[in-house]
Amino acid sequence: MTLPPGTPALDVLDLLVSVAETGSLGSAAKRHGISQPAASMRISALERRLRLTLLDRGPSGSRLTDAGHAVVSRTRPVLAAVQDLLDGVAALHDAHPARLRVVASQTIADHRIPLWLNGLRGAYPEFPVSLEVANSLRAAESVRSGAADLGFVEGPRPPADLGSRVVGSDELVIVVGPGHPWARRARPVTLRQLAGTPLFLREPGSGTRDTVWEVLSAECQPATPAAELASSAALRAAARTGAAPAVLSRLIAAPDLAAGSLVEIAVARPAALMRRFHAVWRHAAPPTGPAEALLAIAEGKSPGKRPE
Repeated sequence: MTLPPGTPALDVLDLLVSVAETGSLGSAAKRHGISQPAASMRISALERRLRLTLLDRGPSGSRLTDAGHAVVSRTRPVLAAVQDLLDGVAALHDAHPARLRVVASQTIADHRIPLWLNGLRGAYPEFPVSLEVANSLRAAESVRSGAADLGFVEGPRPPADLGSRVVGSDELVIVVGPGHPWARRARPVTLRQLAGTPLFLREPGSGTRDTVWEVLSAECQPATPAAELASSAALRAAARTGAAPAVLSRLIAAPDLAAGSLVEIAVARPAALMRRFHAVWRHAAPPTGPAEALLAIAEGKSPGKRPE
């Protein structure tokens, strides 16, 4: 439906109704927080638009004409319908409260997000947050599509089409089960040797996989993976068998390394396997409110307090 030409604005119609209810233009102007001359100018503009005289203006004040009374009687149901619409919208907000939608890669979701969300509760104690866990590729897609307000990804670099900020770093380690021949290796493994070895790796699209593949591809064409696994838990379990080495975040490998069920293999250039965590968002929707506070917490800063 297209509104017909000359449709008056609701605020000036509301002003006219206030003239009828208060009995004077000055009182109506005061109700609406404007000056009497401003109110008179708005009513005059409405009269020109409707091509009707709505007020009789005289030395003792202004009063509604018969046409003015007729317009007011037809305006009241319109304003009531608008109020009903606004009340309905408010009810929808109450039934479906706003929430912060976060998506994070598995490593970040398991080892960083719980601490960050605990910090967020200090600034926004009752604000609901939903968390989706996905690999870095799918996390970026979720942000890109608008399904998530803020994402946290791993990998060599953040997506170029998204806004981003560094929120930490992570070390990848080479691990094997105690029965693997490398478990007794004395010398560090070179990146070229690692590239030539079939490895247990995460699936394509994982930040861990993408980082490892880029580093090894700089040495030579990497060997076909021994297996591609879609979760860190599956990767740890596969590595414990000793069938092949695996590349894991130190955060994820730490319990097995401490228990002795996995053995860390020294790498000749360990700095090559460092990676950064990034927060990402759509350029058209930069973080504000709770999202901005969560980003600050992830960066190790103090979040802003929620306005009262």
